[in-house]
Amino acid sequence: MLTIQAAAPASQELTQRLPLRPWRGTKIVATLGPASRSFADVVALARAGVDVFRLNFSHGSHADHQLRLQWVRDAETELDRPLGALLDLQGPKLRVGRLIEPIELQRGTELDLVFGSHQTLASDPVPVPHEEVIRSLAVGHQLLVDDGKLRLTVLSIKGDGASTRVRVRSEVAGRLLERKGLNLPDSVLPMPALTPKDIEDLAFGLALGVDWIALSFVQTAVDVVQLRELVQGRAGLISKIEKPSAVEHLPAILEASDAVMIARGDLGVELPPEDVPSVQRRIAQLAREMGKPVIVATQMLESMTGSSSPTRAEASDVATAVYDGVDAVMLSAESASGCYPIEAVSMMARIIERVESDPRQQRLMASVTARTQANATDAIGAAVRVVAQTVPLSATVTYTSSGVSALRVAHERPLTPLIGLTPNTSTARRLTLVWGVRPVVSRDAADVDDMVALATSAVNRLCADTANRAFAIVAGMPFGTPGATNMLRLVTPMMAAHPLGEYEVMLRKDYWAIRDNAV
Repeated sequence: MLTIQAAAPASQELTQRLPLRPWRGTKIVATLGPASRSFADVVALARAGVDVFRLNFSHGSHADHQLRLQWVRDAETELDRPLGALLDLQGPKLRVGRLIEPIELQRGTELDLVFGSHQTLASDPVPVPHEEVIRSLAVGHQLLVDDGKLRLTVLSIKGDGASTRVRVRSEVAGRLLERKGLNLPDSVLPMPALTPKDIEDLAFGLALGVDWIALSFVQTAVDVVQLRELVQGRAGLISKIEKPSAVEHLPAILEASDAVMIARGDLGVELPPEDVPSVQRRIAQLAREMGKPVIVATQMLESMTGSSSPTRAEASDVATAVYDGVDAVMLSAESASGCYPIEAVSMMARIIERVESDPRQQRLMASVTARTQANATDAIGAAVRVVAQTVPLSATVTYTSSGVSALRVAHERPLTPLIGLTPNTSTARRLTLVWGVRPVVSRDAADVDDMVALATSAVNRLCADTANRAFAIVAGMPFGTPGATNMLRLVTPMMAAHPLGEYEVMLRKDYWAIRDNAV
């Protein structure tokens, strides 16, 4: 239903009082760690531009993460706006076992690998404390050690079960140290993405009330389905794409996930470096087409761990992701353990704002055509973009219970600020990750007029340019029904002086069509 009406008086009943700040489409995710030593540090990071805080469960204790999450929740009260919390699970960490002493390798050196935790003698084969690794290898497979510093090729496999001996050849010179990480780019490991540690961490994080769960080392959609069975809707699910097998199964993984993260650290180890940029763009494009939020992560401003300014190449890296229209860019060591966490966030925010002010960014972002499904939610989402191109809107407000309306409107990347008005705090926090959406928690609307009043108040508070400009409201009737988006309403101050009455277009199940992003 499309309705045009006069603006309602601004409501004073919003439960949030958000300060006016620069509007960014692309969100910022920042990792908390030793560099974030206090509540004041978290507030400073949020003021600098962080929308979602990442808790990396590969490091730190449960007590550490609980304290940091409490700081994030307290910062919401301090700043009067929702902040997201992302729990990043460690996943299976594959490592070399314990060695008597480091092993010096030359190019062409051959050695044996066996299943085991440690050497007894220096002349023993190299132990690998993961039987799944030994079982997954085949002649010609590569093993990458210590973030790819060493590269081993499988020459032969002898024996069976626990007695299997794998002969490998070193392709480069270097020193093999104990407990260094292993990557297997050619293998699909017969092991779940969730380890016993992950399951314990997951239960702890869900009890604390995190908003997003990131699953590491996803190989197929089955890994995501298993996680969803445990989460049961209590948080959104992010699949980290960091293995070649995940790239091969990307469409199915995206379908099973709520969002994806392009984790270029391990992905850059397991893929040739020259392949990573094209794979990044492929993942980002497919995620955007399917309407799944996408995060670009790892080494975006890496030099700012020790320098107060980034390299020009790093600034360009962040800008490229913004030009591609991704939902969020992420800081890891820069904010978790670096010397300049606030400066890194501020720099990332400035890069985003500068790129998004470039008219070419809108054209490049619009080059990805969003896939639409045959339902009213997508029809209205597509209509909002057309309306925003035709009428100078000050904002689009989605009144949403589940967040679906806001997500689908953001999916179209309309040329208008987006406000996600919701009575659910958990929904508002999840929407902090979604491109362009400024979430606002409000009370429940009693009826349509009350909803218009709440929306008017949010627009007046958050948008700088509201004089004589209409804004759009997207909602579902009846209220509180997830996925029931069926109403688009234009509210304009001009209607009070020039009443035109109400004009409604009903979207019936048997009478509407989607074509070229228009209804």
